[in-house]
Amino acid sequence: MKKVAIVGASGYSGEELVRLLLHHPQVELTAVTSRQSAGRTLAQVFPKFASHPKSRALRFSEPKAEALARQADIVFLALPHGVAAEFAVPLLQAGCTVIDLSADFRLESVEVYKEFYAREHPAPELLKKSVYGLPELHRAQIKDASLVASPGCYPTSILLPVVPLLRAHLVNPQSIIADSLSGVSGAGRKAEMDYLFCECNESVRPYGVPKHRHLSEIEEQLSLAAGVKVTIQFTPHLIPVNRGILTTLYLAPTEHFTDAAAFGEKVAGCYQSAYGEEPFVRLLDGEALPDTKNVVGTNVVEIAWRIDSRTGRLIVMSAEDNIVKGASGQAVQSMNILCGFPETTGLI
Repeated sequence: MKKVAIVGASGYSGEELVRLLLHHPQVELTAVTSRQSAGRTLAQVFPKFASHPKSRALRFSEPKAEALARQADIVFLALPHGVAAEFAVPLLQAGCTVIDLSADFRLESVEVYKEFYAREHPAPELLKKSVYGLPELHRAQIKDASLVASPGCYPTSILLPVVPLLRAHLVNPQSIIADSLSGVSGAGRKAEMDYLFCECNESVRPYGVPKHRHLSEIEEQLSLAAGVKVTIQFTPHLIPVNRGILTTLYLAPTEHFTDAAAFGEKVAGCYQSAYGEEPFVRLLDGEALPDTKNVVGTNVVEIAWRIDSRTGRLIVMSAEDNIVKGASGQAVQSMNILCGFPETTGLI
C-alpha cells in the first residue's frame, strides 16, 4: 500500500482525487489539505463520501510540506499555478513523489512560461526533471519519474487526437485549427461573476481568445511530435454543463488525396496502431461520434474522424471528462504507472 496525500483537496480536481483515491485498492489516503476547510472531516466537507469508513476520521489540515512528507509517499498537488511549485520543491527534497495538476511543470521553457503566465518560473531547476504526464504518449518516462506534470484538460483533448497523425506525417503541422467546448467546472471552484449560474445558464460563449494559457503546452507537445515548431489556432468556449469537453479539430493532410477511402484507411490504421490497446482511448467507428454524456465520470477519451472530400480536410473530434481524464483521473493513471500497479486500477 502506498500512502498518498492531496494538497488543495477542496477544489473540483481535489474532490475528484479524493473520490478516486478513497476507493483505490492499492493506496491509503493519509492527508488532505485546505486552508479554508482545515479542522473539518471529509464527511463534513464532502457529504457524498460520508458512507466511506475513513470519511469521519480523516480531517482537512493546513498545507505544510514537512508534515506531508512524513505522512505520504506520493503527494498530489491540486493547486493554482505558481503555488504548486512552493510545495513541490520541499516535497521532492524530502523524498516524496509529486504529481502536479497545475501548469507549473508542464513546460520545458521558462521563457514560454513567463509569456503565458506573466510571471517568472518559481522553480526553473525542476523543469528538466519533470515528465509530462500524458500516459498514452509518455508512459516509459512516467514510469521512472519523481515529478509528474499532469496535462491540462484542453491539451489532453487536442494532443491525443493530433500527436499520432503528426508522428505519422499524415497532417500538416502548420494547419491545425481547434475549437473546444468546456463545462463550467473547467474554471475551478471559485466565486466569480462570469461563472455564476445566471451568467452561464442558457449561454455559450468563447473566451481566452486568441491566446489561452493552455496553448503553451499544446504547441510545445505538438512541436516535439512534429519535429518542427507548431503554432495552432485555438478557440475555447464555455458551455452550460457541469463537466465535459468536446473538441473539433480541422486538419490539412500533408498530401492532396484523390481517394478519400484510401486516406481514411491510413488514418484508421494510424489510430489503431497508437491506441488500439489503450484502455482509456475509445476509437469510434461507423456512424458514432464523440458525446460527453458517454465519458463524464470516466477516465475515457472518445475519438472519431471524418474526411471532408469537398474541402480536402480531415475533421477529428474528441470528448472527455475535464475533471477525470482531463485532470484527476489522468493523474491517478500516472500514479499507477510509476507505482507499477495495473494502469486501470481504481479507474474502472
